[in-house]
Amino acid sequence: MNSSENKSNPQVQWLEISEANSEQRLDNFLISYLKGVPKTRIYRLVRKGEVRVNKGRADVSYKLAIGDIVRIPPIRVAEKSEESIIIQPTLRFSLENHILFEDEGFIVLNKPAGFAVHGGSGVNSGIIEALRQIRPQQKFLELAHRLDKETSGCLLIAKKRAVLKVFHELFRGDGVNKTYLALLAGQFKRKKQLVEVPLLKNTQQGGERMVIVSQAGKSAETLFTRLTQFQDATLVHAAPKTGRTHQIRVHAAWLGHPIIADDRYGENAINKLFKNRGYKRLFLHAEQLQFAHPVTGQPLSFIAPLPEELQLLLQNEKPL
Repeated sequence: MNSSENKSNPQVQWLEISEANSEQRLDNFLISYLKGVPKTRIYRLVRKGEVRVNKGRADVSYKLAIGDIVRIPPIRVAEKSEESIIIQPTLRFSLENHILFEDEGFIVLNKPAGFAVHGGSGVNSGIIEALRQIRPQQKFLELAHRLDKETSGCLLIAKKRAVLKVFHELFRGDGVNKTYLALLAGQFKRKKQLVEVPLLKNTQQGGERMVIVSQAGKSAETLFTRLTQFQDATLVHAAPKTGRTHQIRVHAAWLGHPIIADDRYGENAINKLFKNRGYKRLFLHAEQLQFAHPVTGQPLSFIAPLPEELQLLLQNEKPL
């Protein structure tokens, strides 16, 4: 993406679209480029024709092509630029030492717990902002999916827009198999249990987004497979067939076996009991991702080792 200034108005920008931004919707491009500008204002700029593509009006759904020229009107951006974001040293170290796989098209990262995947909602910066700052020469880095802040494990990051598009198609269908490790409260009696109950994003409670089981929600499906039973907890594999927000956490709680240390959907008494035994973070880990390579079609499988602090805690539990 190249930028040049209009001499008659030095604040107007003319951006030439490169491969990194081709096939992207105009609104998504503007939201990313004009960080800090409210979305409502961006949509108004397009509607009024102040943003133009190839000197003409364009709809927000217009998909940009290589060589398109986008006119950006004079606009003040209040938010800090990515370059001014201060990345925590612990996060920088974790990212540089937790890459499971990387090629020209994407990165598979063993995401550390305790870090949001992206900034927003009171979070100054996240995994993706840190990666962009660590690798300023990389023109394109975008999340292919999300993990909760306290969840660790396999996270996919695209290095090309064409690869990101393929990943989105894979995730929308059944092209990605995801398997999580979770420690559930209580004894999970069944070897396998498929949960098929719809989930609805509820109005925020105390400033937090909550997801509830509701017939008014979207379909959601998770397969729980028992691995090891302990005296008052059970280690399971959780395989979500859909990708709803907080899906595994809500389905586990609905079963009556909330995930250990889940401050949002768990039970206070159980969390307190396990916290006294050293469980200070949500025991949910994205252990495995399986999908076809977005370019070659070769079957791929990636496994993120369980973090050492969780391994040590499990060693203190006595299997039945």
